Amino acid sequence: MSMVEWKKLGEVANLVRGKVISKDYIRDFEGEYPVYSSQTANDGVLGNINSYMFDGDFLTWTTDGAYAGTIFRRKGRFNITNVCGLIDITDNRIKQDFLYFWLSKAAKDYVLEGMGNPKLMSNVASTIKIPIPSLSEQQRIVGILDTFTAAIDNLKEQIAQRRKQYEYYRDQLLDLEGKDGLARIPLKDICEVVNGRAYSQPELLCKGKYRVLRVGNFFSNDSWYYSDLELDNKYYCKNGDLLYAWSASFGPHIWEEEKVIYHYHIWKMNCSDRIQKKFMYYWLQSEDMRKQAFINLHGATMAHLTKALMESLQVPIPSLSEQSRIVSILDTFEANISNLEAQLMAREQQYEYYRNKLLTFE
Repeated sequence: MSMVEWKKLGEVANLVRGKVISKDYIRDFEGEYPVYSSQTANDGVLGNINSYMFDGDFLTWTTDGAYAGTIFRRKGRFNITNVCGLIDITDNRIKQDFLYFWLSKAAKDYVLEGMGNPKLMSNVASTIKIPIPSLSEQQRIVGILDTFTAAIDNLKEQIAQRRKQYEYYRDQLLDLEGKDGLARIPLKDICEVVNGRAYSQPELLCKGKYRVLRVGNFFSNDSWYYSDLELDNKYYCKNGDLLYAWSASFGPHIWEEEKVIYHYHIWKMNCSDRIQKKFMYYWLQSEDMRKQAFINLHGATMAHLTKALMESLQVPIPSLSEQSRIVSILDTFEANISNLEAQLMAREQQYEYYRNKLLTFE
């Protein structure tokens, strides 16, 4: 650990809030200069207008919402909305890139979670404590962490490209319209769709013995309730079962863990011997499936997909050997993506470890 001087952010930088920029304004004054908002998708870009508020290299932070306390590096001419703030460093002993890494680690600790809307307003952000090591030490730290972030960004780009490639080939392989002699059969004739049970809150007990899978954050670690109910023969899924979430985070999933109870808003899809489970899994992601569903939903979202509509979808049934061929190709794509995602997770964990070690000061 190094002994360093500490200052508050408000003592080493000016903090400036953005202004209200509506989607109507962006539409009416479309231009080349980005408008950054509180979202993190698309690098936070809400749209582009024909004027700008700032010109230069700055840091910005998100002041409101789920991503409050997120730090960005911004360069050039741009705008920020009222749910963003800008950091203009005034102390020449602090390198901007060093401050970026420090705030990326520290700012979240200052976010106020009250009233269901997380916030990091200027008056609180100005109190964030900032270490000031030597400029050479800051440069050393930035060089190491930039190497990690460049590797992480490269993996993310590879994953995005592989997903596009996978989606393209998936839709090409499953575009079976007009193939000679190919039957299309209502899904209900080849696949039993079984609803989960709508458990009441009193039945879902924090100290229960059995895990209950719910939609929530679909199939993630915070998707669990625990219940004392015994595993019902009808309302459980086991390793290898095909599931489909039809509300919120909709989509198919092959369950690969131990037997659990599954909740309402999830269907278990029991396929007949005419169709391979993995072929159905891929078809349920396909453009063919989405086109049929959206046409019948009349513009509503896929989260409104009903059991009756799902059962009415017309599924193409190639031969079992052709199903196997398609599944093998798409499995290879999925495996490649999973491998890259595992590399990304390991690199992100490595980055966090070294960031915490490098940014520990007395």
